[in-house]
Amino acid sequence: MNGHRTRVLLYGLLSLAGLVGTWIFNIRYFVSGAEYGYLEGWFVNAAGSSASVDLIVVAVAVSIFMLIEGARLGWARWAWVLVVLSFAIAVAFTFPLFLALREAALARRAPTVGGGESVPTPPPRAD
Repeated sequence: MNGHRTRVLLYGLLSLAGLVGTWIFNIRYFVSGAEYGYLEGWFVNAAGSSASVDLIVVAVAVSIFMLIEGARLGWARWAWVLVVLSFAIAVAFTFPLFLALREAALARRAPTVGGGESVPTPPPRAD
């Protein structure tokens, strides 16, 4: 299996793990009848607050990256969908999904050499 396919598979598996892993706990929260709101639960103690701030900062940085890289790859409209899904579903799902889609797009653009690994070519200029 060449490098691109391996990375697409790994990112795809991470995306699936992010979807399942986060929603197991989201569903458990929603059916638990917790005495505090969902976002309030993110900041219930210092450890949760630290993890929440960490995730929020990463989510914003990832959103910026997905929009810029999505535009560079020619799918800016779809990058916006992934940004929205990041906040509606989970960044742990959408960012690896974005990376898998990006890797597949780069593999289609890159010519292969000797061992099957592709050599990246710059994207077309949008002048």
